[in-house]
Amino acid sequence: MKVAQTKIPDLLIIEPQIFGDDRGFFFESFNRQKFAELVGRDVDFVQDNHSRSVKNVLRGLHYQIQHPQGKLVRVIQGSVLDVVVDIRKNSQTFGKHVAVELSAENKQMFWIPEGFAHGFVVLSETADFLYKTTDYWFPEHERCIRWDDPTLGVDWKLEAKPAISAKDALGKNFTDAELFL
Repeated sequence: MKVAQTKIPDLLIIEPQIFGDDRGFFFESFNRQKFAELVGRDVDFVQDNHSRSVKNVLRGLHYQIQHPQGKLVRVIQGSVLDVVVDIRKNSQTFGKHVAVELSAENKQMFWIPEGFAHGFVVLSETADFLYKTTDYWFPEHERCIRWDDPTLGVDWKLEAKPAISAKDALGKNFTDAELFL
């Protein structure tokens, strides 16, 4: 596996070693020991999630204020623009974001530790998005920052108005959101 740092050092793009021939391909999508070496700590994933969305669906920017979740995300069909915002008030990169295109073709994974808000928009006709989490989902602790918050200035690469959930439409502006210390 190769790892690339982003402009926010805690966010890592992981590229698996792919073995392929005319029959197809194989790669190890997760190895706990290798992952711990890459991120510098042992990570205990407790839940795997799979979502399918159609083009222009935008999900996020989500996080849990209590029971924060680290996430290892990837796309197995289609492509998305994955966006992560640093919401740790004591961080040098507080309020900054990173956007990465994840696709079935590039097979990249994105490590998002606790303390970040996360979202994605589907670029292809459909996309299957997989993510491992370090804590369970607690709806009472879930928070959402508006995807179109002007303070953050995220370029979502939209071709049309995104389809968002009723819950995401009620997201808070970044300046009003409950954030991490």
